Amino acid sequence: MQALLSRCILALGALLTAAPALGQTYPSRPITVIVPYAPGGSVDAVARIVAMRMTEKIGQNVVIENVAGAGGVVGTQKASQAAPNGYTLLFSVESTMAIAKFVSPSIVQYDSQKDFQPITLIGTSPLVLVGKKSLAASTTDDLLKLMRANPGKLNYATSGIGTSLHVAGEMINIEGKVKMVHVPYRVGAQMVTDLMGDQIDLAMLPLVMALPNYRNGNIKAFGTTEPTRSPVAPDIPSLTEHPDLKGVNVTVWFGLFTPAKTDMAIVNRLHQAVAAALQEPDVRTKLSETGLRIVGNTPAEFTTFLAAEVEKFGTIVRAANIKAE
Repeated sequence: MQALLSRCILALGALLTAAPALGQTYPSRPITVIVPYAPGGSVDAVARIVAMRMTEKIGQNVVIENVAGAGGVVGTQKASQAAPNGYTLLFSVESTMAIAKFVSPSIVQYDSQKDFQPITLIGTSPLVLVGKKSLAASTTDDLLKLMRANPGKLNYATSGIGTSLHVAGEMINIEGKVKMVHVPYRVGAQMVTDLMGDQIDLAMLPLVMALPNYRNGNIKAFGTTEPTRSPVAPDIPSLTEHPDLKGVNVTVWFGLFTPAKTDMAIVNRLHQAVAAALQEPDVRTKLSETGLRIVGNTPAEFTTFLAAEVEKFGTIVRAANIKAE
């Protein structure tokens, strides 16, 4: 009886100390970060900047694995099925984590809120509504008047159906009570080329993609899609500064996740490594050059943020009846 009691006490002690021990011994081998997009894109670039410094902070190699396909769905699905042990992470964005399930419900088999544990929101960046140089409008107010006088005659390009760029364009249609016609592209750079060649009227672009040609005077910039002006381009107004577009709020964001049910000691260890990496001057400089506003919030804060984003995008997609199928 005494021996049995001793074994029970030892087992209970092991349970009580397991979590701290796990956090202290993790990681003991390299960590893989799945990026659900092809190498060379903006998501991949930001992930590699962060992973490089995470390697130093966490004491193990943090390796990027690009798993592209279906607009980010394939890689995200793979990450959702990984063991929740902190050795397979996901670096993803709003399109796959807050929009895809509403636009392509038969394809998306994961639930971003149930199948993943948020670690850190790395940063955010606005989109910007730009126009061809010859467009007969120079301000947001001019543009709204032009669109209202010509319903359905002006078009706008994005990188595809169901992307955050598309959602932002439809939010402008809804909020501004106008009718721009959506023109989806497969290659982002082609949008800028066609815009400068007067092949399209308007485009919704990531700020970093729009800035060079805006600065050179090749295209017009009407406004960004975040409530406040971007520190990267404070001369470009926020669309919300116009009274008819106060509800426009679409942010491109980058975040790090781990599969759900990962021990919180591991989640916190990963967060600490990311937070430390984001304080490094070279990391901050490189991320700022991509147009990113660094956030670096806690797992709890990121969880709350994700829930709000899912609700917001779901409302917009349903109102605009955006479907990729």
